[in-house]
Amino acid sequence: MEVVSLNKCFGGTQGVYKHHSTVCQCDMTFGLFLPPGEKKKPFPVLWFLSGLTCTHENAMTKAGAQQKAAELGMAIVFPDTSPRGKDVPDDDDNYLGQGAGFYVDATQKPWNKNFKMWSYIAHELQEEVISNFPVDQNSQGITGHSMGGHGALTLALTMPETYRSVSAFSPIANPTNSDWGQKQFAAYFGTNSKLPEQHDATLLLDRNGYPGEILIDLGSDDQFMDLLRPDAFVSVMENTGQKGTFNMREGYDHGYFFVTTFINDHIEHHFRSLQK
Repeated sequence: MEVVSLNKCFGGTQGVYKHHSTVCQCDMTFGLFLPPGEKKKPFPVLWFLSGLTCTHENAMTKAGAQQKAAELGMAIVFPDTSPRGKDVPDDDDNYLGQGAGFYVDATQKPWNKNFKMWSYIAHELQEEVISNFPVDQNSQGITGHSMGGHGALTLALTMPETYRSVSAFSPIANPTNSDWGQKQFAAYFGTNSKLPEQHDATLLLDRNGYPGEILIDLGSDDQFMDLLRPDAFVSVMENTGQKGTFNMREGYDHGYFFVTTFINDHIEHHFRSLQK
């Protein structure tokens, strides 16, 4: 593993690291914040998945998560959103490819060689982080923004034994019933696949539920509301009695000023849940 940078931050360390991913068949970069102080046991860890067109840097530099994490003694991992490199396919015009991994394992060419972001996040990168840094594999939470909120919810709803707490900012909540979501999934999975159902948070919640409390924040002025379809997810929460909180934040949009405003609420939510 290559150390790209190390910066002191709120008494802790914000690092950026590069390693070769066997799953994605390319080099991958991620950020990791470690809080200050020596501990007799590893730190609880929060995974922050970023959104469409982002890299590991967006949430790491814009979300403002490090101060509260340092205060509570929590590590935060900031993965990249997709494989990258000159040999990795891309389709920027259609929001596919680099920066648009959607946290799925693609099955269709040309994406299926590199785009294995589900396996990368859930298994390979997790093993890299746990084996190389002082984080607690039994105390992991996951959150994300937009496409990353989609990834956080689907991973937690599928793997609740791994992700013991979950939250999301402006998540893509019901992509199988969105024209835009159907287009992305068709590219990655093909038109006749059942795999999209395994990556739709609303369908997963209805099918599996979640043993903990779910926290979601959304801005009332979010410019992508019709693509996110939060109403479908909230309806399932209400119909199934799912424990959790859905906050509609008046006047906020889809951007990082919104995320920064409420990030401390989410970190505290994860800290409380992981202490249980």
